[in-house]
Amino acid sequence: MKNIMHSTAGLLLLASLLVGCGSPQPVEAQTNPRSTAGYAPADLTGLAQATFAGGCFWAQEEAFEEIRGVKQVVSGYAGGTVPRPTYEQVCGQKTGHTETVNIYYDPKVVSYQTLADIFFRASHDPTQLNRQGNDVGPEYRSAAFYRTPEEKQILEATIARVNASNEWNGKVVTQVAPFKEFWPAEDYHQGYMRLHPNEPYIAHVSQRKVDHVRKLFAKELKNPL
Repeated sequence: MKNIMHSTAGLLLLASLLVGCGSPQPVEAQTNPRSTAGYAPADLTGLAQATFAGGCFWAQEEAFEEIRGVKQVVSGYAGGTVPRPTYEQVCGQKTGHTETVNIYYDPKVVSYQTLADIFFRASHDPTQLNRQGNDVGPEYRSAAFYRTPEEKQILEATIARVNASNEWNGKVVTQVAPFKEFWPAEDYHQGYMRLHPNEPYIAHVSQRKVDHVRKLFAKELKNPL
């Protein structure tokens, strides 16, 4: 019986991981208190924005929230054509959007270059096309949305440097595109990783991405380990 129980537990864990990021949550999850993540800061004075898509936004949000100089991170959708898309529409792959985080940061404390380095080197695998692990589909594609010619140059130079370094087993396939619109995701997605640290997907998938950022960019953390 013990072995059967272990096997059953393993299958349940595997099933939860295969379901992937952003699966519909029970009502109680949608009514939990929000973390510091959420809507844009009320006061944007002195803040800049960076918009990245690196697979499931739960891990991306948490990883960048831990970086010194980052004021707030919002999970949402970008890169598509349908205004105000819902999670269900995005997952239906009919809107063109990808799961994205919008980062509000103080450029006097952390640079766009540093955020780009974290994105391409640590927070996700930029060599996977239209997927991140078991999260498969264009809604999980890697993308970086630039607002200025300078940001575009930084992104392209960072990609060239990462490719030359052979840090990943493959070449970067990240879409580099001009920023057009960012739509915040539903409330229950905001701060999800902090609110649900023990969920199998969070513990076995999201946490590894955040830990990778903590390891490679320890000096950039708000609270060094």
